[in-house]
Amino acid sequence: MRTIYSIAIFLGMLVVGCNSEPTLQKYFVENTENKDFIALDISPSILNLDKAKLSAEQNGALESFDKMNVLAFKLNETNKAQFESERAKVNLILKDAKYQQLMKYSSGSAGASVSYVGTDEHIDEFVLYANSKEAGFAVVRVLGKDMNPNNVITLMSVLKKSNIDMAQLKPLQEMFKK
Repeated sequence: MRTIYSIAIFLGMLVVGCNSEPTLQKYFVENTENKDFIALDISPSILNLDKAKLSAEQNGALESFDKMNVLAFKLNETNKAQFESERAKVNLILKDAKYQQLMKYSSGSAGASVSYVGTDEHIDEFVLYANSKEAGFAVVRVLGKDMNPNNVITLMSVLKKSNIDMAQLKPLQEMFKK
């Protein structure tokens, strides 16, 4: 009887562990090596800040930020069908209830949204998604520990004091050059 109970628990964990629902993390992993995508991992060091000149609140906000993952698809004449397919996949993933939308912008040929994962006071991830029917799309995952809206606002003020290392962003700059 004990063996049957152990097997049942094992199989239950196996079924739960093999969740096949699409997530942004899976999407990033699946497309990192795809030639139509540019993938970047950006660390807080890109900001080149002197932490000694920051307030305690600013240092706290910076500490809550772990990294950013960027995945961008550049549209060209040969991949228009793939662009539509990939854009539909991202839209479907972001419709999941775990992604709580904060803001959405849309015009005729472009759009953007900001969503988050977590609770209002304990945010694990911000997702910025922008797409254009002329250029392509980009998904940015801002990952952190116990971020909250105040941290994000404070982090935005810290960005003004930063000396961003543009070398880390060179692949994105190259992607959108005509």
